[in-house]
Amino acid sequence: MVGSDETKQQVKAGKSRGRPRSFDRTTALERAVLAFWEHGYEATSVSDLTRVMGIGAPSLYAAFGDKQALFAEVVEEYGTRYGSFADRALAEEPTARAAVARILREAAAEYTAPGRPHGCLVIHAATNCTTPEVEKSLRARRNANLAAFERRIAADIAAGELPADLDAAALARHAGAVVQGMSQQARDGASRAELEALAEIAMTIWPRT
Repeated sequence: MVGSDETKQQVKAGKSRGRPRSFDRTTALERAVLAFWEHGYEATSVSDLTRVMGIGAPSLYAAFGDKQALFAEVVEEYGTRYGSFADRALAEEPTARAAVARILREAAAEYTAPGRPHGCLVIHAATNCTTPEVEKSLRARRNANLAAFERRIAADIAAGELPADLDAAALARHAGAVVQGMSQQARDGASRAELEALAEIAMTIWPRT
């Protein structure tokens, strides 16, 4: 009989199995970004993530994979939403000097923006990281940033915008060290104005033709 209790239970079970996710994946991912950004990779546990994301562990694993897979997606999301200012400056500014000056100014603003963790996730998440794959991935991202700085500086040397005998790698590493230092100082409480003043001093070492 169609209306029997057994049939109703079967229909109900079928609907339950076909039920869509009961959470918004985009919102959950953003909450994971903030958690890893604030606490780093190692110090953020799966239970921490399920609590801040508002989902159970089975839902987390089903939607994002394990903690390491979720973190990889978090880093990509962070790079798109918060960390792309350096790439834009390198692409849009007419010289390496102008690009790095803009990167440092914008880092001062981004790293101290209210309402979210301070500093850079890619830099901070590597602190005390004991997971080799994660540490290697983060190091590769930081080294890729240095390589982008170096390419832009080398292009300016070739174009005569910078002295021919300039060490492009050393100047790129200086810029990277300043950015990383600004991230840590932001986490230690430095204000935007203080970091902007630091950025201005850092740019005084740049040679001119």
